[in-house]
Amino acid sequence: MNSKLTELAERRKHLVAQAAVQRTALAQNAAPWRAPLALADRGVEALRTIRRHPAWLLGATLLLVALRPGRAGRLTRFAWVGWQVGRRLFRR
Repeated sequence: MNSKLTELAERRKHLVAQAAVQRTALAQNAAPWRAPLALADRGVEALRTIRRHPAWLLGATLLLVALRPGRAGRLTRFAWVGWQVGRRLFRR
């Protein structure tokens, strides 16, 4: 009976070590996918937000139509730069 327990303990020790090696390999293989998957997650979340608040999409479309292409482009660039600056400031 004692030899059986010793054998099981050794097998468990081997399996735990093997699992650790596999976790390390998986982490290394998944590393290049982290950034693209994070971007995809942000896209999915944006779609969910639009789905929950469809009036925002309609309002943004109407605003762009009302401003005409020239002014809308300038406003969009201004909003983009403002958003980027705000993100950097509030991250700290």
